[in-house]
Amino acid sequence: MRNGTNLYALDISRASFTKACGGPCTEGCVTLARIGEDAWALGDSKRPDAQPLRFTTEELDAAGIDPARFGLGA
Repeated sequence: MRNGTNLYALDISRASFTKACGGPCTEGCVTLARIGEDAWALGDSKRPDAQPLRFTTEELDAAGIDPARFGLGA
């Protein structure tokens, strides 16, 4: 992040994760939550106990992940 914040130091206990699916979501989906001004957490609904990965908006963009697909604004 621009201000040097450690993404993994951010508290995500109250983060609201949203699914993005290309289909009926019967086998699980990628989940995304905004966890800060320029910070996102990416999870897997098939593995709810797994720690979500964390990215900046720039990193999400580089990976081709558009928060708008999740109904979220960048």
